Amino acid sequence: MGPLAVTQLLALISLTVALDNGLLKTPPMGWIAWERFRCDIACEDDPKNCISEGLFRDMADRLSEDGWKELGYEYVIIDDCWMSRLRDQQGRLQPEPSRFPGGIAQLAKYIHDRGLKLGIYADIGTHTCMGYPGTTLDKIDIDAQTFASWGVDYLKFDGCSSNAVEQMLGYPLMSKALNATGRPMAYSCSWPVYVGGLPPNVNYTFLGDICHLWRNYYDIQDSWDSVLSIVEWFSNNQDDLQPAAGPGQWNDPDMLIIGNFGLSVDQARSQMALWAIMAAPLIMSNDLRNLDNSARTILQNKMAIAINQDPMGIQGRRLLQEKSHVEVYWRPLSQSASALVFLSRRTDMPYLYHSSLGKLSYDAGNYEAYDVFTGATVTGLNATTEFTFSINPSGVVMCPSWAPGALRALGSAEEVVHVHPRLSHTDPFLVRLGSVPFCQLLSLTD
Repeated sequence: MGPLAVTQLLALISLTVALDNGLLKTPPMGWIAWERFRCDIACEDDPKNCISEGLFRDMADRLSEDGWKELGYEYVIIDDCWMSRLRDQQGRLQPEPSRFPGGIAQLAKYIHDRGLKLGIYADIGTHTCMGYPGTTLDKIDIDAQTFASWGVDYLKFDGCSSNAVEQMLGYPLMSKALNATGRPMAYSCSWPVYVGGLPPNVNYTFLGDICHLWRNYYDIQDSWDSVLSIVEWFSNNQDDLQPAAGPGQWNDPDMLIIGNFGLSVDQARSQMALWAIMAAPLIMSNDLRNLDNSARTILQNKMAIAINQDPMGIQGRRLLQEKSHVEVYWRPLSQSASALVFLSRRTDMPYLYHSSLGKLSYDAGNYEAYDVFTGATVTGLNATTEFTFSINPSGVVMCPSWAPGALRALGSAEEVVHVHPRLSHTDPFLVRLGSVPFCQLLSLTD
């Protein structure tokens, strides 16, 4: 098939796709198996941690019973290695019966009964990344129908063992097939990462018509170096990536690894802050049964979540790279608000960073700062006030801020929490100046 024929076919498909089913107007939140549990299928030796219905039931229990669901963490997502090596006699995918004896439909009911949603994994190639049956072009319709019949709410569609033409045809065809089932399903596409993640190989306008979110870059690993490499790539390419994001269509820098083994507490706060600034999906991959208190506190931070879930859905940008190895990130928020993150790339010692809101192009006015992690308040700031705070190595300071006059429109500081519908307006503001803080700045005067 020549390039012209492929282009014409894509144009025809695009006329019938339009994946505006009302889902994911804010970035999705939930839990996925891959980074923490990979393809552990050794259930005889490791029954608590292998890819099985027991693992996903455990995580659903934790999301529903430990305060996650109320904060917006609603998806329980199965990744690779759930399938049998063979399709059934009707050509349908089927779970490995020894590890999913009840079947996916029964697991979906278990998850739905807890007020949660089920996600599942498939691949456009001949095989998944771990060698299980793929969803080739001729299997797209039957697999979409199978997922819908099981009660699946979210599909992660990978691209291993496929070529560029199969990806170009398969991703929009799956979008069309999901629509045709009549069941609203969130659709996560891995297409961009397989073609370099950037224009002209990726048409983000078209991608936004067929997918709710997409993986742009390589898989995250359980290390700070991996987090930094992702942030660096997104920042270096922000002119291409940032305009693509918005309600119902999100860039996905990959999973939250907070609570695993590779991040310090400062680094964990940094990932949470940066993912909030990037309007990234908040999909955890960790063991919710064994989280320590610091990881739980970071991941359940209400203001960090509220910033991430801001309904305007504008992705943040890197503004500055200082010679001191401090980087400044900015994101506009609803109700004339914005958020700043100060990230230390240093590895030596805490660094005293000096600046002012005026130097960061804020208008004249008076502001207050609220600490996301400690609840401390800083008053008496204006655009010309020189402020100094200490940022730990690989730590952040995050300062959501309100333009002059915004407080009057808001009515009261507490109402800012309405940027996420699941959070009560009575919840306190929490922001931090120092270590790895999230700070909130409110304008007090015109």
